[in-house]
Amino acid sequence: MPFTKSIEIGGKKLTLETGKLAKQANGAVLISLDENIVLCTVTASDEAKPGQDFFPLTVDYREKTASVGKIPGGFFKREARPTEKEILSSRLIDRPIRPMFPEGFFNEVQVLCSVYSSDGAYDTDVVAAIGASAALLISDIPFDEPISEVRVSRINGELIVNPSHEQLETGDFDISVAGTSDSIMMVEGEAKEISEAEFLDAIKFAHKHIAILCDFQKEFAKEAGKQKRELFSKEDISEITADVKAVCEADIKSVTSTVLSKEDRKLKNREIFDKAVAALSEKYPDQEKKIGTIIHDIQYDVMRSMVLDDKKRLDGRGFTEIRDIASETGVLPRAHGSALFTRGQTQSLTTVTLGTKRDEQMIEGLKELSYKKFILHYNFPPFSTGEVGGRPGPGRREIGHGNLAERSLKNLLPNDEDFPYTIRIVSDILESNGSSSMATVCAGSLALMDAGVKLKKPVAGIAMGLIKEGDKVAVISDILGDEDHFGDMDFKVAGTAEGITAIQMDIKIRGISFDIMETALAQAKDGRLHILGEMSKTMTAPRDSISKYAPHLYSMMVPREMIGAVIGPGGKTIRHIISESGAEIDIDDEGKVTIAAVDKTQAEIARKMIAGLTEVPEIGKIYDGVVKGIKDFGAFVEILPGKEGLLHISEIDNKRVVKVEDVLKFGQAIQVKLMGIDDSGKLKLSRKVLLPKETAKPKTDA
Repeated sequence: MPFTKSIEIGGKKLTLETGKLAKQANGAVLISLDENIVLCTVTASDEAKPGQDFFPLTVDYREKTASVGKIPGGFFKREARPTEKEILSSRLIDRPIRPMFPEGFFNEVQVLCSVYSSDGAYDTDVVAAIGASAALLISDIPFDEPISEVRVSRINGELIVNPSHEQLETGDFDISVAGTSDSIMMVEGEAKEISEAEFLDAIKFAHKHIAILCDFQKEFAKEAGKQKRELFSKEDISEITADVKAVCEADIKSVTSTVLSKEDRKLKNREIFDKAVAALSEKYPDQEKKIGTIIHDIQYDVMRSMVLDDKKRLDGRGFTEIRDIASETGVLPRAHGSALFTRGQTQSLTTVTLGTKRDEQMIEGLKELSYKKFILHYNFPPFSTGEVGGRPGPGRREIGHGNLAERSLKNLLPNDEDFPYTIRIVSDILESNGSSSMATVCAGSLALMDAGVKLKKPVAGIAMGLIKEGDKVAVISDILGDEDHFGDMDFKVAGTAEGITAIQMDIKIRGISFDIMETALAQAKDGRLHILGEMSKTMTAPRDSISKYAPHLYSMMVPREMIGAVIGPGGKTIRHIISESGAEIDIDDEGKVTIAAVDKTQAEIARKMIAGLTEVPEIGKIYDGVVKGIKDFGAFVEILPGKEGLLHISEIDNKRVVKVEDVLKFGQAIQVKLMGIDDSGKLKLSRKVLLPKETAKPKTDA
């Protein structure tokens, strides 16, 4: 039977409904927030695949264009592969629900969230996260505790939950927060240089609403929930675990406590694995995978114990110590801006390219069509970790990391009036051992300044980690890849010396307290300031001018009524100007003309041609003209593009002219003066008034 339950959140009605749609799914919830409606379905395989040793969860958030009364663009007129917005929204749902599945549950689970109605004013991603959690909670799929998600901003000093797109434009930050009734699970967002205290206040405000929504889901599940399926009992591996420990636990402790490079540690761990397999192959034939899993679990315990009990990290650093940093700019001579940033064994080679308005990215989605002037792309090729992989290309992780770096920098860029360029940053990760997205922020900041972009302030980023066992807690700065892998948290904070510009927190445990978050924020600030200090040794301010290889932009205004004359029928005139000058030209509805050219001469040619098209002929002014036609009674001379006047035969020369062709030729360049404009708009020209007057020759005596 259909069941519906509603609650008010942020002044809007949120409703959960089940039992009416998608009844063959393990769980299905139709969630609505006013006119925004998302169908969230969850399904799970009946059993795990043989040998499965990880949890295969997939989350897909999709926006149906019919939800806002649109037909998709493109040739096929149907929704195709996920947009970047849909991928980022899928990640916002995946990350907080993933830790809520029980340990050892390896059945494949698929979560699908489809937007079927949208008012275009509010984002439905956080709504979909609540719906996904509710669908899992009422299903028979093991799911221990609901999560909820909200978006928060601050406008005129007032904190707002789930603000509209319009409100976010004027807000101090845009932060999505997910959590359970008593802890925080995930944070992601951007800000305009807010303090750590202001950020923490926003998270606490968000959590009040999250707790209410989690309790609401629990009440919903009491009425609509199914009986949870039983978990298969775990295989008893105590005997093989004891044997593996006897063979290699001492070696694992020795390697873990020794300061090694990533490559050397990998090599030593391989030797430990080979030793264990060789020693146990007779007793446990064909059990290499299981032995490898047990070794991994031992490494997990040993590393965490070393941090918590011995206060020692894998590379010997203190908990707040940052790895060595090196950076340089201008490393690629033909790029408009470039920087190489290296922190420990993480390295980003980043380029900046400056483009024109026509290089803007068109964004289609549930909101109105928009254009994006700042783009950051992040690439993570397999060689950066010494691995062989498929073709390089953006996966969900790369899109997510690129978006975080983009949000870290975007609010520090100059406004369009001061710097009317389209900007593209590309970060190629050449080496990775922890937090390559934050290396991208640092390299991006330096590359922007190298390109002459008037960045308001330098920006840096740092990744924090967490090891927590019961009451034992260690927050560590600038984490390594293994510290991320074996740790409980990846907390990235980017910002300037004055405040936070972007943040992302993912955890693998069931939430963290505000005390831990406050400690992590304080350490992150200290680390960020240290990194900014190291970056300042390379560059402290943007270059005075942009690269000579970048297009230089020149602007001019033309009367609005003359826009059509500049464009011409079917764009003929403006295409001719572009062809003749070699410059790029853009004109907006207000008559602002932007000319882009690498060579200043090209821009000047285009400017003169446009000025000529829009100039009003002025009586008494001298013009450089071109003969466009010859008649018996005179010549037609073009004095401005598309504007011709009559040079009568009597106005050609001081001397009497019998035939026009005796003095002028078609295409000849001559100077003329505009003598008058008759009532019909015809131009009257003279050449002879510009010629020196002949003086009479003195008479001589015969």
